[in-house]
Amino acid sequence: MDTQSLPSTSSRDPLFENERDERTVPPPKVKRFTNVMSINNAESEEDIHEIFVNAQEDCPIISSVRRRVETSKEKVQTGSLNVLSAKYESLDYDTCENHLLLDEERKKGYKFIVQKSISRWFIFLLIGMCTALIACVIDISIEELSIIKYASLSKSVDQYVTEGELYKPYGLWILYNIVPVLIGSILVAYGEPIAAGSGIPQVKCYLNGVMVPRVVRVKTLVVKSIGVICSVVGGLAGGKEGPMIHSGAVVAAGISQGKTSTFNKDFKVFKYFREDHEKRDFVSGGAAAGVSAAFGAPVGGVLFSLEEGTSFWNQSLTWRTFFASVVSTFTLNVVLSAYHGVPGNFNYPGLLNLGKFEAFSYEYYELPIFLIMGSMGGLFGALWNHINYKITVFRMRYIRPRWLKVIEACIVAAVSATVGFLMMFTINDCKPLGSDPTKYPTQLYCLDGQYNVLASIWFQTPEASVRSLFHDPPNTHNAISLASFVIVYFFLACWTFGLSTSNGLFIPTLLTGAAWGRLVSIGIFYVFPKVDIIHPGKYALIGAAAQLGGVVRMTISLTVIIMETTGNISFALPLIITLIAAKWTGDFFNEGIYDILIQLWGIPLLPWEPPPLVHNIYASEVMSHPVVTLKCVENVGHVVELLKLTTYNGFPVVDPPLTDQNEVTTYGRIRGIILRSQLVVILQKKIFNETVDVWYNINPSLFRDSYPRYPTIEDLQLSDEEKTCSMDLRPFMNPSPYTVLHSSSLPRMFRLFRGLGLRHLPIVNDTNEVVGMVTRKDLARYRVWRHRGHMGVEELFISKEI
Repeated sequence: MDTQSLPSTSSRDPLFENERDERTVPPPKVKRFTNVMSINNAESEEDIHEIFVNAQEDCPIISSVRRRVETSKEKVQTGSLNVLSAKYESLDYDTCENHLLLDEERKKGYKFIVQKSISRWFIFLLIGMCTALIACVIDISIEELSIIKYASLSKSVDQYVTEGELYKPYGLWILYNIVPVLIGSILVAYGEPIAAGSGIPQVKCYLNGVMVPRVVRVKTLVVKSIGVICSVVGGLAGGKEGPMIHSGAVVAAGISQGKTSTFNKDFKVFKYFREDHEKRDFVSGGAAAGVSAAFGAPVGGVLFSLEEGTSFWNQSLTWRTFFASVVSTFTLNVVLSAYHGVPGNFNYPGLLNLGKFEAFSYEYYELPIFLIMGSMGGLFGALWNHINYKITVFRMRYIRPRWLKVIEACIVAAVSATVGFLMMFTINDCKPLGSDPTKYPTQLYCLDGQYNVLASIWFQTPEASVRSLFHDPPNTHNAISLASFVIVYFFLACWTFGLSTSNGLFIPTLLTGAAWGRLVSIGIFYVFPKVDIIHPGKYALIGAAAQLGGVVRMTISLTVIIMETTGNISFALPLIITLIAAKWTGDFFNEGIYDILIQLWGIPLLPWEPPPLVHNIYASEVMSHPVVTLKCVENVGHVVELLKLTTYNGFPVVDPPLTDQNEVTTYGRIRGIILRSQLVVILQKKIFNETVDVWYNINPSLFRDSYPRYPTIEDLQLSDEEKTCSMDLRPFMNPSPYTVLHSSSLPRMFRLFRGLGLRHLPIVNDTNEVVGMVTRKDLARYRVWRHRGHMGVEELFISKEI
């Protein structure tokens, strides 16, 4: 593999030629560290200008902020993958161990620790149960509405085909598709746009430590649940499994906080979990419970949370997450078994019920075939991702009004019905009745005692179609039917994913893969007609895994999910071989679909490992500079103006400099760090030195009650007299923040930042004086790219436009 240093320009990406249109100039190398005059000590705009000019000429250390200010003003082309959005912030996963928290813990003692631990387990129990119940409501609603829809359509087709009036069932089908999709898309477009799609990329970012606005709101859950019912009933090429993962995350975030900001209701419970650290741990459990409810795969759920997102993980979190996943599967099993009239017969562990697979075996000489199928899945997945990327960019540029998004969703619903009808009408693939487990056998142009195979695929939910392709006996489908279905559904799924509707890509991708996998089995049977181990269901399963692996690029969790869903553990080796081949082949051309979407949105996601070959980039080059600092005791008016004039969320608290000589002015020795949210709450509660007589019950609950939507500085009303007061920041600030020296390398900062879930990382010089600040965006802008055997590190723009 060829490697190139930062940044690479010699290897253009043919597949993404227009995506990597601009590369930033690498920051100048800092040969020595020099203290520069603080912007805090500037008395006028001329002084500020002089600081920047002098720093530009003499000390390239602040080139970081200068470059970022410039790039933020540049016009960013929509759809570019080399831009980070400036609007995203990190979660505060690192606990603020200020004096208030330490005093509280000392007073509570060990009894409180035990109560907190029991509460955690209880919350994970509730998360598993509630996620499963929501999944049951969604599943039963889709089941009942689909029965009405497809039974009516099948009857209508058989009735009007003899009369030569097929336009009537066709019109009915379009109507049945458009009405639910119209309702769902209006809800998403006008009610809660973040509920669109599967929600997995947003949950992945949240678990990575990025604060994605509105992603875990109750309103999002309601719109998501209704939207996914409308999408699946409306016949779109989407599934309900992906949105269940998002729903589980929202349930976890809601239950663990004991209040809902959407309805402005505080239940006065679980107050001690109202912080980013606890909430993010619960959300990881909720995502796992969602996977478990969707696929009946509790182990796969835990591995999904671990593989796809969570940047911080420990043993106790693994155990509690697994507990929530098992509870979710069990609850879903109990409810759905009762609904299907077989209470106690636990055959419904997940929404995606692929049926009971017979223990089919495989021979060693089939492994190369599985390997080739995995590579085919990687190729098809890369093509799928590229087409969907192009469609998404088109939507971002031209389909911006909400009414246009609704119209597009309705058009796709109508096209889905039209394409299905044309396939049934033109391809007369007939099979005798009784050989297929389809619910609504439709005769169409077939002889008496026969049914149309393509009609049976279209007149059922996509989950049922996947089950049919896995379990239909040999010779049920002919090659022409399967080939035409693969081509049509491949592009239909591409177009559907990313609409302003709530639907996932697991099921359409599995369906496409199962169809071409079955096609492969037919081809092998024609080449080797005497080989009796060619079971079409086996190749359909491998094809489905290859296609899904090629699109999402998951390996560990996907292997376990498919194993648990099919209940066939003996098939682990072929699945692993297939998924690894699919991932490696797909990675040769582009990223997984979730990573592409995250890059399109400009979210500063931190990968598992720091970029390679960047040990020669130091903190002094990465950091933002100058830093706005506060003294231990500050004037209220100064703090108010500072919060109004800046958008920063963290401020180092420092001792005043020991010298007043202008040329060596620094920011002072670091004493701690305080957040914007803390400052706003202190100002709101008027905790000033002059009002110490009226203070009462100053404890961490002051900040927990305002979490997670703290008031803004514009919401506060302070009199001129109050602005002359002073405020002591020492009881509230974090007195021991993590800091690194200006000579630290980029990989060292990256590991510290990601592993500990930091939001701010102050940079200090040799005498522990603050000289800069590193945040998530400063690290995320160094990104590795890989394409067709080449790799390199590029430095991204940071823009306020996206």
